Amino acid sequence: MFWRYEVTGVDTITLHFGDAIDIALVDRIQRAARTLADKLEGRLIDIVPSYTTLLLRYDLLSDDLASLVAGVSDALSALPETGAEKGSRQVIEIPVYYAPSVGPDLESIATHSGLTPEQVIQRHCSGVYNVFAIGFAPGFAYLGEVPPELATPRLATPRPKVPAGTLGIADTQTALYPLESPGGWNLIGRTPLSLFDPGRERPALLEAGQQVRFRAISRDEYLELGGRLDDLPWASELPDEPDTGDQK
Repeated sequence: MFWRYEVTGVDTITLHFGDAIDIALVDRIQRAARTLADKLEGRLIDIVPSYTTLLLRYDLLSDDLASLVAGVSDALSALPETGAEKGSRQVIEIPVYYAPSVGPDLESIATHSGLTPEQVIQRHCSGVYNVFAIGFAPGFAYLGEVPPELATPRLATPRPKVPAGTLGIADTQTALYPLESPGGWNLIGRTPLSLFDPGRERPALLEAGQQVRFRAISRDEYLELGGRLDDLPWASELPDEPDTGDQK
């Protein structure tokens, strides 16, 4: 496996595996992360995979750079370019209520793409998305890629508050906000699922290397599953809306 390392902090190195976003590269990085966690158990404090890199944090008091790089090289020397699990990644289904009340940019994306809001929903639910990386906030999964007609630039001015569970599009990627935070993505819906809970054994619902399929649900199902409508910062700016759930 081709990789190179870069010293990126006093106690971190970053392994570079490529230069372009590619699900095959994500698979290799995930295999490398699992291998290093197993082979270098006790030597690595943290392992953070991303689109094309793997960041490793180690203990300066018990390890040194040269020894660590040698250990990484030994651990990864026999790692194959392709894995047996390729094509069998876990697919997570996420229910989403697509509507202007929870997704205030749904209609603007429809206008931008030349589609109706219903067609935007149908296309967004039509495929399976790869979890390329986790970043920005705990559990924030970058998913791709959306159908070309749905690709929409980020907002010129980010919103100061986006509720947890909100679904957005930015350029060719889509993502769910796991926690309430500022954000500049175009918002089209919201899931009632908890995406990040530090009290769970696995706090984040999504991890790099998984796949996601979205399922459109009605307003009633959204509320039955625990979804909220009482914390929307833009609620006063929107008119009453028809229910756009249960799109097929």
